[in-house]
Amino acid sequence: MSVVINTNTAATTAAANLAKTNSLLQKSLGRLSSGSRLVNAADDAAGLGVSMKLSAAIRRTSAATNSVANAVSLLQVQDGALKIAGDVLDRISELAGLYQDVTKSTADKANYDLEFTALKAQLTSLNSEKFNGISLFNAGGLLTVIISEDGSQSQTVTQSDLLSATVAAGSTGVASLTTLTGSGTTLVTSAIEAIAGMRAQNGAEASRLGFSADLLSVNKTNLEAANSRIADVDVAQESTQLAKYNILQQAGTAMLAQANVSTQSVLRLLQ
Repeated sequence: MSVVINTNTAATTAAANLAKTNSLLQKSLGRLSSGSRLVNAADDAAGLGVSMKLSAAIRRTSAATNSVANAVSLLQVQDGALKIAGDVLDRISELAGLYQDVTKSTADKANYDLEFTALKAQLTSLNSEKFNGISLFNAGGLLTVIISEDGSQSQTVTQSDLLSATVAAGSTGVASLTTLTGSGTTLVTSAIEAIAGMRAQNGAEASRLGFSADLLSVNKTNLEAANSRIADVDVAQESTQLAKYNILQQAGTAMLAQANVSTQSVLRLLQ
């Protein structure tokens, strides 16, 4: 092998290996410091594309989960109002019975009518209840709730028609208990049955939304697991690589120093 001064092949090779080791060491440090295997797009171009789509699906699943939870809250508020409406109708039905008591004077019956009028006003006010500005009761009203991350599946939430169910017994249909003690009693019973039907509808919709929320939760967990396998760094494996690159860096630095020193032997030939 020729002894030369201008070209130090050993040093060039050692420098190239050291540069490569330094690059790998920086990648390993980046992965461990970020917790991600995909620090740069070049690390895994196809994997990055899949990971981005999975990340977007996870975000959409979270949004759908929140939407379903809000719809359940709306139904809970609606059911609370329906329960109160049922209680009011129960009291109206009771007042109709008390009104027929032969021992009650005209003044007593007038007092019952006062309460009946107040209860009618309460039913009317219940019909205007809202949840975050959305009406709980609206004739023929339906709200569409998205129950899948891609928006392909939905469920309707019924806004019910409280006023129509209670108008005969508790709003404008009956003027006083005098009218209600006749054929109006059956109207109260019908109104109570209608409220019961609304609560059953409410419960059925809330039940389905609960299962939809469970499915979204399971799907989100599985999507996160799939994304983790692509994007998250295996710390145990990567820390092993880090130790390897650290040793190679130290060895490469030492060998580069030795290669640079080795050319000094030429000086002995020139003495």
